[in-house]
Amino acid sequence: MKKLLALLLFPPLFFGCSGEEAEKRLAEAQVLRLGVMPSMDYLPLAVARREGRLDERIEIVRFYSANERDSALQSRSLDGTVTDLTGALLYRAGGYDLKITSRCDAPFYIVAGAGTGIASLEELKGRSIAVSRHTVIDFCVDMALLLAGLSPEDVKKVEINRIPLRFEMLRNGRVEATGLPDPLATMARAAGDHILADSGSMGFSVTGIVFSQQAIDSKADLIARLYQAYAYGVEYLKKHTIADVADILKAEMGFTDDILPHSRLTVYAPAAAPAPEDLGMSAAWLKRGGLIPQDFDPSLMVDPRFVRP
Repeated sequence: MKKLLALLLFPPLFFGCSGEEAEKRLAEAQVLRLGVMPSMDYLPLAVARREGRLDERIEIVRFYSANERDSALQSRSLDGTVTDLTGALLYRAGGYDLKITSRCDAPFYIVAGAGTGIASLEELKGRSIAVSRHTVIDFCVDMALLLAGLSPEDVKKVEINRIPLRFEMLRNGRVEATGLPDPLATMARAAGDHILADSGSMGFSVTGIVFSQQAIDSKADLIARLYQAYAYGVEYLKKHTIADVADILKAEMGFTDDILPHSRLTVYAPAAAPAPEDLGMSAAWLKRGGLIPQDFDPSLMVDPRFVRP
């Protein structure tokens, strides 16, 4: 019945093929689509694609709007995406059946303006800091404050949703600090602003790769191939410099020629499942804000089969 159904559904493609050949071609016709934003998180995959190590059936689909990416994921135009852990937990709590298959390494930075005199996290007390509420930036800021012995109530949070606008307000002195990803964090540092901390130096990862359960069930082989390509990219980046990936950084991640000399390559580790502590912190933060149920168990949404233990 399965072979007959394949022949009925795909007559031009499989006409004249045996049942086994039809099934093989049906498998080969599958495409895995991963959505990404202009983020350093997927640099190993971008490297693998440039070097011809990414299976041609795997598409990296770039978005410049998180809302558009999320809509594509919900409509199943995407099989998975690179996203922050807080967003993934919100998705799952909202009923979308997805799994986190690995963590990512690119950090988020806490940055203070050049003219503020702020040189440490402790000095954020009483200062204005721009965030997007209930997002990974808000989470990172709160974790940084906690490490400095402060609480969210000790700062003046300013709601600014768009990341480029937060950067401009920091540069113009309209806020004293904010959270930024690269390349904006590097641009801020090059302009004289102060990097107070980043999620990596604070000891946790805040992003990961997620796939729908449907994709995991039907395209496991392609997901495994994606992680093989990721492993190649990680090894490549260990042996090369910023100059060797400058074309990717400029074309896909918003870096410019004047910023590249100030840039540093993130140290990428082999793909691994997110640490239970990282997921636990994200879930606890969301629960405190009333954004996910108190009995939500984040460990249930991890599927580590494609990565090392």
